[in-house]
Amino acid sequence: MADTALSAPNTSVASIQSSYMAQVQRRRLYGGLTLLLFVVLMVSGFTIADERNAGGFWDGLDQIGDYPADVLSEAWEKRADLPGLIAKFFPALVETINIAAVSTLIGVAGGLVLSLLGTRGLAKWPRLIPVFRRLSDIMRAIPEIVIALVLIFVLGGGPVPAMIAIAIHTAGALGKLFSEVAENADLKPVEGLASTGATWSQRMLLGVLPQVAPNYVSYGLLRFEINIRASAILGFVGAGGLGYELRNAMAWGPGRFDEAAAIFILLFGTIVFFDQVSSHYRNRLTEGQGQ
Repeated sequence: MADTALSAPNTSVASIQSSYMAQVQRRRLYGGLTLLLFVVLMVSGFTIADERNAGGFWDGLDQIGDYPADVLSEAWEKRADLPGLIAKFFPALVETINIAAVSTLIGVAGGLVLSLLGTRGLAKWPRLIPVFRRLSDIMRAIPEIVIALVLIFVLGGGPVPAMIAIAIHTAGALGKLFSEVAENADLKPVEGLASTGATWSQRMLLGVLPQVAPNYVSYGLLRFEINIRASAILGFVGAGGLGYELRNAMAWGPGRFDEAAAIFILLFGTIVFFDQVSSHYRNRLTEGQGQ
């Protein structure tokens, strides 16, 4: 009887070990197959892209520095004109920053609503949580440039299509991030407000937002950095701002490379400036929340 009792735990441990090793081997197999599939897709995708490219990637690799060298050499020859060119394109920079700022504010408001309506335990209509989550997924899945191209076709060129496109993408992205933060909020204040007869809006405003505000503001500032770059990129498709001026300067070619250099300086300096300011305030918010 004693031998039987001792052998039973040993058999159980052995079966657990064998099951664990089988799971480890299965995970390694799946990981290896995934890595192999990734490599095959990368190689095949690069091969197809290289075949369809006009000149071929490897053939033009040695010329990759020609364009920057031409821009820098012409900018250096006309370096005395750079301050005047920077002043000339400063209004376009202001337009780019305005596009990013307005689209960020609209996107934050939209993301706030989507997050609260799509978070379990907070949603006003729990049955519609999947609807708001899928809506958020769709809004952030479509690239800004695709939305901007459609809106430019409908509304014409200018900053408005860029603002709407960036705001839609921002609302979808922040809706996901905000929802993850709201899921960790303490529900006791919400339940206390509900017991006093507070409306859903009052429960969200007084019970949830004070808890999540630091993270929400931090994500909003981070998104503002991203939107500055996005608004500059959308200028290449006719959405106005500094990107539109940069496209014209680059398309003109030699003779206006000094203008391209001035725009690069403005854009780079602006991105670095707002990146530092945003990082400073995000760190302060994070430290304040930790305290």
